[in-house]
Amino acid sequence: MRKTLLALLLVLPLGLLAQSFEVTGKVLTAEGKKPLDAATVYIESLKDSSLVTYAITNASGEFILEGETRLKKFRLLVSYTGYKGQQRLLDFKRSQRVPDIFLEEQAVSLREVSVTGDRVPIRIKQDTLEFNADSFKTRPDATVEDVLKQLPGVEIDSEGTITVNGKEVNQVLVNGQVFFSTDPKVATKSLPKEIISKIQITNTKTREQEFSGDEGDGETKTINLTIKEDKNKGYLGRLSGGYGTDERYQSNGLLNYFNDKTRVSVLGSSNNINNSGFSFDEVFDLVGGFGGGNLNVGNGGTVVFGFGQGITTSSTLGGSFADEKKDQYEISSNYFWSNSENINEERTSRENILPDRRFFTDSESDFEGSTESHRASAELEFELADGFEISLEPTLVLSSSESLSASNTTSSDELGELINRNTTNTRSTALQRRFDNEIELLKRTDTLGSYLRLSFNGGFNESGAEDFQESLQETFGDDPLEERFDQLRDQDNLTTNLGWEFRYRRALSKGVFVDAGYEFGNNTQDNRLSVFERDELTDEFTAFNERLSTDFEFSNRFHQPNISFRKRGEKLRFNATVNYRMTDLENQDALQGASFTKSYKNFLFNARASYRFSRNARMSFNYNSGFQAPSANQLQPIENLSNPLNIVVGNPDLNPVITHRVSFNVSNYNWREQTGFFLYSGVTAQNDQITSVTLTDENLLRTTTFTNIDGNSTAYLGGRYSKQIKKDSTFTLGFALSPRLNRVRRVGFTNGERLISSNLNFRHTASLNFNFKEKLTIEPEYTFITNRTRFNLEGFDDIDFDVHQVILKTTTYWPKNVIWGNDINYQYNGNVGEGFDPDAIFWNMSLGYQFMQKKMTAKVLAYDLLNQNINTRRTSGADFIQDFQGTVLRRYFMFSFSYKFDQFGGKAPNGGGRRWFRA
Repeated sequence: MRKTLLALLLVLPLGLLAQSFEVTGKVLTAEGKKPLDAATVYIESLKDSSLVTYAITNASGEFILEGETRLKKFRLLVSYTGYKGQQRLLDFKRSQRVPDIFLEEQAVSLREVSVTGDRVPIRIKQDTLEFNADSFKTRPDATVEDVLKQLPGVEIDSEGTITVNGKEVNQVLVNGQVFFSTDPKVATKSLPKEIISKIQITNTKTREQEFSGDEGDGETKTINLTIKEDKNKGYLGRLSGGYGTDERYQSNGLLNYFNDKTRVSVLGSSNNINNSGFSFDEVFDLVGGFGGGNLNVGNGGTVVFGFGQGITTSSTLGGSFADEKKDQYEISSNYFWSNSENINEERTSRENILPDRRFFTDSESDFEGSTESHRASAELEFELADGFEISLEPTLVLSSSESLSASNTTSSDELGELINRNTTNTRSTALQRRFDNEIELLKRTDTLGSYLRLSFNGGFNESGAEDFQESLQETFGDDPLEERFDQLRDQDNLTTNLGWEFRYRRALSKGVFVDAGYEFGNNTQDNRLSVFERDELTDEFTAFNERLSTDFEFSNRFHQPNISFRKRGEKLRFNATVNYRMTDLENQDALQGASFTKSYKNFLFNARASYRFSRNARMSFNYNSGFQAPSANQLQPIENLSNPLNIVVGNPDLNPVITHRVSFNVSNYNWREQTGFFLYSGVTAQNDQITSVTLTDENLLRTTTFTNIDGNSTAYLGGRYSKQIKKDSTFTLGFALSPRLNRVRRVGFTNGERLISSNLNFRHTASLNFNFKEKLTIEPEYTFITNRTRFNLEGFDDIDFDVHQVILKTTTYWPKNVIWGNDINYQYNGNVGEGFDPDAIFWNMSLGYQFMQKKMTAKVLAYDLLNQNINTRRTSGADFIQDFQGTVLRRYFMFSFSYKFDQFGGKAPNGGGRRWFRA
């Protein structure tokens, strides 16, 4: 009896453990018995319909389902868009092959197929992946970002950047509309997963590509989030605020109301920790950055915060509105106000390399400035008739700025002897007004894909600035000289642009098209710079300096007819375009007499081909040639004396730059193995590259002009391999390897002599993402960069250095309601000079507690815990090496509260627009 009882006790736990299994089979069409590629096959529990595992069929219709389960019976289901689903009841076996599964076509069209209550975890529709959010288990309070991390092929790095099979996601939409900002993190970090029904991923498309049915270029991805039937009406809000040591603070708030396709959003933010973006990261949302920056708000513009360096105190307030009525209109609009104040101190040390000698320049500068801007934009689209659309995209920007700066620059020879010194103090004020608008009409002419496109664009950018500058220039040596320049520089610039484009596409047969088009553009710059020197008698800036002043109008006008051929097949897609560009440049100078005209005529070619091996594997090839006309400053044969240490003279005989770019990439994703790879390569070469030619005299005073030169090129080869491993509900593990090799050849001049540099750069990043039972996430990342540069001239030393970066990010959701986060960043830069720190450890830590049903979080944050944050970098060119160190945000501690609230209800979205395909 004892032996029997002991045996039962030993065997019983084994029966409670999950056991591994494998189910194989094949999916075919009922008519014709043809294999179905990319059908979804999945297993779910009979009891609660929870997902056990899933697979995607290959090109032969074969599938392999693998997993672990305690179930004795389960349901196998098969789904394919446009076909009736099938299901089978299976008994548990460690290995079994089911009989072939035949699917019948649906009697209704694709758009009429109802998926109400559909539990299919994933669907593949043409170039679109569609995931069922409920099929991927996360913790109860998860955000959209948490469920995205569970999706195969989707990766999110330590900065929040989302990639799908190696391609970056540039926008996340909700019900086909921009969610306040085109920054994907605003939606992924603030929206709760519980309200999301479907997650759709596709190539980002322009409006014309969306209208014509062309595929996007595949370089970026768009994610569209579909809200559940009973959740698509309501509001969602987020509030947070914190205060810390050194008087550091941050506060922000976001409120969204939506009712089907109508959405109203308001946000506000204020901080002095360089946080120019906007997010609600539950762990690190109060962490500042390394400098000023921009908030991308879509519709072709940004809200400017600060000047890009130092420490910035910024505030912003904005609102947006979006609405849509199917087959009638889609509208969105927004307004933003921003204000920022910036302080910065910089120190640079630069080694200037000449063929026969070297000299050194050391500079120190202080800066203090403020900016204020208003920005309003809209995107309006109306369907005037079936297949006839008109769209408008106006943008208005008003901004002003004030700044004070002081700098001291010294130059010395190789023996340390002082050659010259320049001390400058500047006080500046500036105003800007900019308006742009684009109108586009699209008219479909038949059912095969023929259409007409007509677009108009126009706008102006008006700016004015006053700079009061006091400068002292000293030259030492055998013939010392001291010169003082006290000037008022009054500048008024007006840039206007006007253009239109016409395209007609004719369908020759199904999937074969020819396009004919014509494009015109005219850009005019009306620039006036009046320089006044201080009058010694009145001490006022009234003495007009004609030599330093300018008054010119520069126009760039072009005509460009083009013709293209396009083939759009199931597997092969190809297009080729020939452009003939006729460019006229004209400069009318009312002050310096430097008037001239230039004309250029060039053929430009573009080609793209892509081949789809299967639903998951594809290859593409691109070639394009680009045109860049010389700028007014590069062409004007007059002396620009704005920098007394470097006099610049233009060259009216310059040719335009013609750039040739070739790229190739191939990608594949294996659904069974959860592995993906992306291989890419490319070459860029320039003809008639415009480069500067600088001559330096014995007093280290420079004169610079411009010339055309051939021989510049860039080549790159890179790839990415990723794999995800999931152990039932215990843990998920993902890792990625991303090597990249770059070779850059630059041809230029140093003190009039031809200098050729060849640079080889190898960069490799390895990253890991480990999630244990939604309680612990560990995300280590290591990046290694090695750089080698060689020169053709003797006396130019080789430049060899390595850079190492290690990132470790951990988040613990244990004990209950406690969130503990660590973000550690170690950097070693082997390319800095003496007196500059080569390495540092940057460590942020936060500890938070959630209460009120996890709607409120109290948190303590330590920024730069070890107080080692640095802003040091080395840059090198063909004839210089420069070390830089600037003001940086240092250690502080902050205590904060955040509160989130929402209420949902309503009915299902009534269809949906096409905007979620749009760039």
